[in-house]
Amino acid sequence: MLRHRFQPGRLVAGVFLMLAGVVYAGDGSGLWETPWYVLIPLVNGGLCIAAVVGMVARAAHRRRGAPGAPAPGEPRADVPR
Repeated sequence: MLRHRFQPGRLVAGVFLMLAGVVYAGDGSGLWETPWYVLIPLVNGGLCIAAVVGMVARAAHRRRGAPGAPAPGEPRADVPR
């Protein structure tokens, strides 16, 4: 199984978009009545929160340093010359 770096900003964006889908599906099936303007701040707010979480995670990742990553300015071994 391929491993990848955890990206919490994408997780937060996905949660908010799934929440918007649940709200839309509940309105469409008649379980509740949702005004049309509710989804706009829900999606936009979720994307803004995801952007902030992503920037904080990137800053923390840069500060901590990735294990096995070359130092800045050091040539990478996987790039052919």
